[in-house]
Amino acid sequence: MSALSEKELNGCRTLLALLSAEDLLALSDTVTNRLICVESPREAVEAIIAYSQSAEELLKRRRVHREVIFKYLAKEGVVVPPNSEKHQLVKRTLELWSSGNVVPLQNALSDTSASRPEGPDGLADLTALGREFCQWFFHLLNSLNPATGKPVQEWGPQHFWGDVRLLLVSHTGEQQRDEYNGAELVSRRLSALVWEEKLIFFPNLEHSGLKCLSTPHGLVLVAVAGTIHRENVCLGIFEKVFGLIRDPLDGNRWKIKFVHLKIKGQIGREQLPVVTYDSNDLLQLFTK
Repeated sequence: MSALSEKELNGCRTLLALLSAEDLLALSDTVTNRLICVESPREAVEAIIAYSQSAEELLKRRRVHREVIFKYLAKEGVVVPPNSEKHQLVKRTLELWSSGNVVPLQNALSDTSASRPEGPDGLADLTALGREFCQWFFHLLNSLNPATGKPVQEWGPQHFWGDVRLLLVSHTGEQQRDEYNGAELVSRRLSALVWEEKLIFFPNLEHSGLKCLSTPHGLVLVAVAGTIHRENVCLGIFEKVFGLIRDPLDGNRWKIKFVHLKIKGQIGREQLPVVTYDSNDLLQLFTK
């Protein structure tokens, strides 16, 4: 009997399904010391799971490539830096299987702070709120890209205020600046980035890549930096700033009031993208 928990069993089956048939059969030979003869990838998966001593041991196997673990985490909605090393991806995967889930999509825009003690600004943990929101938003947006292989999530204008404004600034060659207004138009323009242009956004949710700010009037600003990819090619970096306000007529959920998206192409990958805005910059974006 496998020593893996039920959550680990399910996770390993999903992850192993991403391996090639050749890698699966070779991994089965290694794990079972060639004592078990398998005739199909499905049988190989079950043999690998049955004879693995632990989930960590399985993830560290040479045939379980770094790229496979990264792709698995992306499919599960777990955003990690694209240049993460394998041991970091293994650790994050084990954390996922230990907790059993990632941020529920329905909760990230709901009353996140309801069960926590509130601070002076009426919010419990601003950074946690920003991180949860970004996990929810980019999981939702990236699911629209057919290349991710994930079921399309419930994207649409319902996540935006009716008078939402999107400012899109592109520095890929000549600077281009476009503005879109209204929930339907903003929703369609953002979805086009991943559905039509086949982009995938990987936010850097570490300290340097995320900055959150709240105002006395109930506006929360979430700034995040990250990389933009098309398939396995890194095209550049982005900085995205969201203005969030609760909607008392929709269960007090957070909805998007403003979006400022800045894209830069062709950059070095030696370090993670960071948020370049300071607090005054963020406030000025939405008070002009």
